Amino acid sequence: MFDGNWRVTVEKGVDPIGEGLRKMGISADILTVVGILMSVATAFIIGNGYLRWGFVAMVATGIPDLLDGAVAKASGSASKRGAFFDSSIDRFSDAFVFGGLSWYYAANFPGTLSVLPVAVMSAALITSYLRAKGELLGFDAKGGIMERAERFILLAAGLAFPRILEPVLWVMLVLTCVTVVQRFFKVWKQATAEMHADRAAAAAKN
Repeated sequence: MFDGNWRVTVEKGVDPIGEGLRKMGISADILTVVGILMSVATAFIIGNGYLRWGFVAMVATGIPDLLDGAVAKASGSASKRGAFFDSSIDRFSDAFVFGGLSWYYAANFPGTLSVLPVAVMSAALITSYLRAKGELLGFDAKGGIMERAERFILLAAGLAFPRILEPVLWVMLVLTCVTVVQRFFKVWKQATAEMHADRAAAAAKN
């Protein structure tokens, strides 16, 4: 939802910051690397039980992730290579943070609860895969009720208020699974329409 409704507005807002960072000699790739290193630190903080500090660290990781695109745009260095690098690092960052949560639950609440963050991460990876595969095939695969920005906001809220962290993770799991279904059928509908159009065109030729 965020991608469709707010991303363009936010990107315009950070464009001047991106220009300032470019003048300082900071590249988009540097920001992307800083982001992944901060995600590792965030995972370590959360895994050791410092959830509110994990909230602070997680919010901090969002800053380079937000600004790397603006810097690339300001420097005229936006490319498919950069988009691939940024998207790949985003997946690693998510895995580190949810891994930290799993570590925290395994250490403090022995049992199956430690699997919950892994389940959310798995559903999130399927969501990302559906978009990547759909766009590779030429279809619009964006959208859904729980995209990365929504996951970031909800998880940050759960870390800021640890008493609601477990319910937040359950909500994230359910809504991310809903997003998986939404994206699957969005691509399926487009692929079906294309298949019928191809068959109709082939029949017309005959």
